[in-house]
Amino acid sequence: MIPTAIHLATVAAIDDDLLPALRDLRDALASNANEFDDVVKTGRTHLQDAVPMRLGQEFSGYASQIDHGLERVAATRDDLLELPLGGTAVGTGMNVHTEFPKSVIDLLARETGRKFRLPDDRFEAIANRDALVWTSGALKTVAASMMKIANDLRWLSSGPRTGLREITLPAVQPGSSFMPGKINPVIPESACQVAGQVIGNDVAVTVGGQAGNLDLNVMQPMMADNVWQSIDLLANVSETLVERCLADIEANADVCGEYAEKTPAVATALAPHVGYDEASAIAKQAVDENRTIQAVAAERTDLRDEELDAILDLRKMTEPSVY
Repeated sequence: MIPTAIHLATVAAIDDDLLPALRDLRDALASNANEFDDVVKTGRTHLQDAVPMRLGQEFSGYASQIDHGLERVAATRDDLLELPLGGTAVGTGMNVHTEFPKSVIDLLARETGRKFRLPDDRFEAIANRDALVWTSGALKTVAASMMKIANDLRWLSSGPRTGLREITLPAVQPGSSFMPGKINPVIPESACQVAGQVIGNDVAVTVGGQAGNLDLNVMQPMMADNVWQSIDLLANVSETLVERCLADIEANADVCGEYAEKTPAVATALAPHVGYDEASAIAKQAVDENRTIQAVAAERTDLRDEELDAILDLRKMTEPSVY
């Protein structure tokens, strides 16, 4: 009865709470991506300047992360729909009426509208809670994605004078406890804390899954509690991110454009025309002299101004023909 109840509650929490919240989060990020599609900025790899991209493209990556997370969580439902009802102590079904398991599971399926079914193997279903381990792993992956996105929001909004300041997050607090007027990214920070907790919960669930010694897992109450907490935390923080952060993010297009113009990585576009070594020398000189790539390239190469304009078109660089 206990593992059956755990599976019932877990599927209900996923269907009713987590998946709707993640869909809203994905849709909000997709809306940001559409809104910011015209904002050209510099990409960054290794926290260093990289070739230009659009802010909308960056946010489309976030939306896709959450969309993949949705698919991963939904995929765990199939195993959770197996109910070990009627296996009794070790899976043999001793002292159980032969019609009891199927009749009750069919009733549960009708009452809930979910396709609950008998397990493929009653002994596995009683001795192991691998379905919870897998579910927790999917939740952990969502948490990792959420931490990545939340930290990126913190980086992109850092400042307001000495950071990247490519976006502005909505202010949800009057200031820091010590520095007047200082606005901290507390909503993304809360998402990072949730992610840390969910990742920790997954470790506990994994340890619990290993403890199915012989024919019964004695750690399933702990496992269930951790999985349910992870679902609850992820659902709640997804809603908070949407309502108190993503809905009111502003793009600082001028700042993004300024950085894109200055990044030496745009010299990459010159490589097919002047060679990698010369493009690298142009980039280094531009940095050393605090000049643009185009100005240095005009001096060092035989390329005409109109050719350089076409080659170093920042928007064009965000739309390569590879695909």
